[in-house]
Amino acid sequence: MTEPRARIVLILGGGIAAYKSLELIRRLRERAIAVRPVMTKAAEQFVTPLSLAALSEEKVYTDLFSLTDEAEMGHIQLSRQADLLVVAPATADLMAKMAAGLASDLATTLLLATDKPVLIAPAMNVRMWEHPATQANLKLLQSRGVLVVGPDAGDMACGEYGPGRMAEPLEIADAVEAALAAGPLAQGGLLSGIRALVTSGPTHEPIDPVRFIANRSSGRQGHAIAAALAGLGADVTLVTGPVNLRRPGNMRVVEVETARQMLEACQAALPVDVAVCAAAVADWRVERQADQKLKKAPGAAAPSLVMAENPDILATLSAPGPTRPKLVIGFAAETNDLIAHARAKLDRKKCDWILANDVSSGSGTFGGGENLVHLLDGQGVEEWPRLTKTEVAARLARRIAAALR
Repeated sequence: MTEPRARIVLILGGGIAAYKSLELIRRLRERAIAVRPVMTKAAEQFVTPLSLAALSEEKVYTDLFSLTDEAEMGHIQLSRQADLLVVAPATADLMAKMAAGLASDLATTLLLATDKPVLIAPAMNVRMWEHPATQANLKLLQSRGVLVVGPDAGDMACGEYGPGRMAEPLEIADAVEAALAAGPLAQGGLLSGIRALVTSGPTHEPIDPVRFIANRSSGRQGHAIAAALAGLGADVTLVTGPVNLRRPGNMRVVEVETARQMLEACQAALPVDVAVCAAAVADWRVERQADQKLKKAPGAAAPSLVMAENPDILATLSAPGPTRPKLVIGFAAETNDLIAHARAKLDRKKCDWILANDVSSGSGTFGGGENLVHLLDGQGVEEWPRLTKTEVAARLARRIAAALR
């Protein structure tokens, strides 16, 4: 690997999801992030120190009382040399020990002694995840600034189904990137106690039972923003159109299809402190959806579709009133005259900020993994460099935290 641009300590708890951490190490090293593994005794029942050492090319630490390890690198120094501590999998037992401030082994001692940001990827049985004790521990950890990614919903190794699966390695790697980008702000739980609403993805406006009007939005930017806000401790509601993304587990998720359904879900989520409208909402819908599939007859003309205007979600949330969020943020996806169109949208919608992004042919941003945005407010234009959508989300979350403080 080339000279690392960041270093993390990866702490493995004892769960079947520990096997995913092998892939996580590979994904992090692809991004020039060095990984130093620390294992609990229980983790050694699922993966071997040799496997971790081979993939990380680092010494694997397991024993708090190893005289050799303490002579070469004490547990305090181990955390000080890292930019971030990542716990994956974070079992219910590890989360409980973190919440209680226990230091019974090397992993928990590191977590208690560190002054660096901590990111956890919970993994456990659905009943354990939903237990009030685990949820109380989660809220306590978040209030202390601990960042969280996942868990996802899905099939469990025990045969049950529900939230509790550890997030996939790519998702955790993205969360690591966001935490590193957030820097010192990630430690403070700066959005603890803040309620946030995020819209994401496209909307599908039906023409008939099998056809619909849509756009190329992937939802990756909106989902990344929701994750970044949740990572800083916000209580997040994500309202999403149809996307091919994993359902986040550390926030409320409302899945919709049409613009009218999205507006209803947003209004039901109020009041909130901040609303980020990142969804690519269809401006128009077919006024009358056909009950049966429209058939093509030989020689017949194409059907005429009468269009009706969809509700304006951003303008509705920005309107003055008792439930208006303190901060309303919109997106302006434009193919030309980016700043001029974004400024006009900011004035027209009466929101507080607009993130303008170029989606013209060749920009690679609409549906891609990167974004080039400009933040517009009442004072001027703030130009951001081309960033991954995870980095855009982390930067926006920091700006929101600063504004609400």
